[in-house]
Amino acid sequence: MTWRAWAELLRVSALFTVPGDALAGAAAVGVRPNGRTLLAVGSSLCLYEAGMALNDWADREVDAVERPHRPIPSGRVSAGAALGAAGALTGAGLVLASRAGRPALAVASALSATVWSYDLYFKHTAGGPAAMAAARGLDLVLGAVATGSGAARLGIGSGDARDVGSPGALRGAAAAGGGRPGVLAALPSAAVLAAHTYAVTTVSRHEAQGGSTAVPLAALAATIGLGALATRGARGGGVRAVPEAPDDAPRRVPGAPPVPLTIAHLATTALAAAYIRTAAKPLLHAALNPSPPLTQRAVGGGIRAMIPLQATLAARTGAGATALAVMALVPLARKLARKVSPT
Repeated sequence: MTWRAWAELLRVSALFTVPGDALAGAAAVGVRPNGRTLLAVGSSLCLYEAGMALNDWADREVDAVERPHRPIPSGRVSAGAALGAAGALTGAGLVLASRAGRPALAVASALSATVWSYDLYFKHTAGGPAAMAAARGLDLVLGAVATGSGAARLGIGSGDARDVGSPGALRGAAAAGGGRPGVLAALPSAAVLAAHTYAVTTVSRHEAQGGSTAVPLAALAATIGLGALATRGARGGGVRAVPEAPDDAPRRVPGAPPVPLTIAHLATTALAAAYIRTAAKPLLHAALNPSPPLTQRAVGGGIRAMIPLQATLAARTGAGATALAVMALVPLARKLARKVSPT
């Protein structure tokens, strides 16, 4: 029962939505996932779980009225233990990020500050959805920076491969950003993920009381729009590649023959459709009947939809293997969600 209580407190079924942030960030800058990507994933997982523990600690009095079955108000986990876990997980996340370089640590520090400020202040204010959206966007940027583009001082005119770890990673960052800092190349993907998070967070503010039809409808429209936007991204011109490039070489460099975009576009379209389908159905149900149970299902669907969205963002850059790896998390998330609610 103790493990069950902690699994509920940390919402472990939602953990599978986290690794795709770093992987999508790596794809955005055109660098294959490497050891630094794994460090970013570990940091993200720790900071995400820190936010879950801190969330329940901060809401313990509200949950005692609205959700007395939650671990803290039910007495299965003490408030002090939850707060201690939040602090320990935050520290672990920052340590892991520091191993990926100072730029990664800087992004992780901003991410942890955003997580804590959301749980302790912004959650119950009008700025709550924006704070949560910023956290998800920063998580994707963390993956991009840790993977390589940010390891050369965010790529600001350094051109020094020693800070990146491999010449191919530096070239990949330069190619993806068109000579700009690699972190800038990740911003469009981060913005799409942040917009989805904003919509889901807005719906979640009504999951205890229900009663809102307009909010799920707005989130549904946002979901369809974001899916269409991600699909259009796969058509972007100027995508280049070097045939039979070595393992440490980037997938794209300026001046090389263009790669046919048909397969990439079809894969991106299929993944975008999976994203829309995952989020749209429960949102529509919540709009037709805005009861607390259906609103909670809509929030859960929006959380699970992050996985195909992350895969879509990876696929539109040509990182097909990364997209498949992200989608492999879907059945695991679905199976665990039957045992532990992600909301």
